Amino acid sequence: MSETRSSLLTRSRLIWVVLIAAVLGGLWYFLSHSTSAPTGPMPRNAWEGPVAVRAVDAEAGDLSVRIKAIGTVTPLNTVTVRSRVDGELSRVLFEEGAEVTKGTLLAEIDPDPYRVQLAQAQGQYRQNEAELAGAEQDLALYRTLYQQDSIARQQLTQQEALVNQLRGSRQALQAQIDDARLRLSWTRIEAPIDGRLGLRNVDAGNLVSSGDTDGLVTITQMRPISVVFTVPETQLDAVRSAFATGNAMPVQALDRNGATQIAVGTLTTLDNRIDTATGTLRLRAEFTNEHNELFPNQFVNVRLQLRTLPEAVTIPTDAVQYGSQGTYVFVLEDDKAQLRPITLGPVDGDRIAVSEGLADGELVVLEGMERLRDGREVILVEGDSLPVREQNGGGPDRARGGRR
Repeated sequence: MSETRSSLLTRSRLIWVVLIAAVLGGLWYFLSHSTSAPTGPMPRNAWEGPVAVRAVDAEAGDLSVRIKAIGTVTPLNTVTVRSRVDGELSRVLFEEGAEVTKGTLLAEIDPDPYRVQLAQAQGQYRQNEAELAGAEQDLALYRTLYQQDSIARQQLTQQEALVNQLRGSRQALQAQIDDARLRLSWTRIEAPIDGRLGLRNVDAGNLVSSGDTDGLVTITQMRPISVVFTVPETQLDAVRSAFATGNAMPVQALDRNGATQIAVGTLTTLDNRIDTATGTLRLRAEFTNEHNELFPNQFVNVRLQLRTLPEAVTIPTDAVQYGSQGTYVFVLEDDKAQLRPITLGPVDGDRIAVSEGLADGELVVLEGMERLRDGREVILVEGDSLPVREQNGGGPDRARGGRR
């Protein structure tokens, strides 16, 4: 029994020795082949290879410093044409929507009652004239008789008072004639300004009064016309400084979408106070509006030009990146992207000025910045945009057709 047990122990020990030897032999084989393998660089995967990008040149040129605002087209003059006398509207002589000039006859009120009043005032005046003439002749006679000591001083004084009274009456009657003549002229309703007529509020045959609030029609001046817009209080100093130079400040009026320019005018005035409710200041710009491009109460986008920066280095606003260290761009140097901190200046549309950190002609990455880091190799792709699969995260081998 003891011999059998010892033989079993010896056999199990042999098995363990064989197993350990096999493991050690396999480990040696793996290590010997791995150390003898080539020591060259490991192949990079698609996410570590060059990145396809599109770049644009930084350009030097004049940059207009502008303020964006919204405004409303506001006529310089708007008049509600009302009757200045009471009476029947006998004739309406204008067409709705027509352009009229100052002094154009628009309507007429029945003039007969006012002609009668004028004739009555003129008759009273003539009666007074006759009485005054007789009184003046008597006064001349009384003065002669007084010099001859034929009448008392009191009689002469009374006659002088009568003459002065009749002269005062004549002046009052002349004023009545002038008033009647003026009222008669008011029966002809004329355009007080040049402009465009609105819709008619009263038809011929109706009785009109000087107290009517609606009036007969409205006239709106179309040329020139203005745009009233607001700027934030924070931009007040820049606007006032530019306005104080006395140089013309161009103002662009654009459509509601801000894509199409409608007209170009000039800033004419600033309001005299800031609106405390909105923290804004109202400004007015004037436009010639020769072809009626602007229409009263029309909503427009406004671009107010403050000044022009000569030879400013500009890049597209989409090329600017913002990080914890400030603003920066990726500049291409020797087929590599270099992170470049920059200092930004004014913005004009889709371009922004770079006051520090960039020179004219340097290549700035515009598209493909999602996978870039400082010093990463790039493939410069020509054209308007990157290939679709590259934009979706494909490897650089999919962005063929570019140049390095």
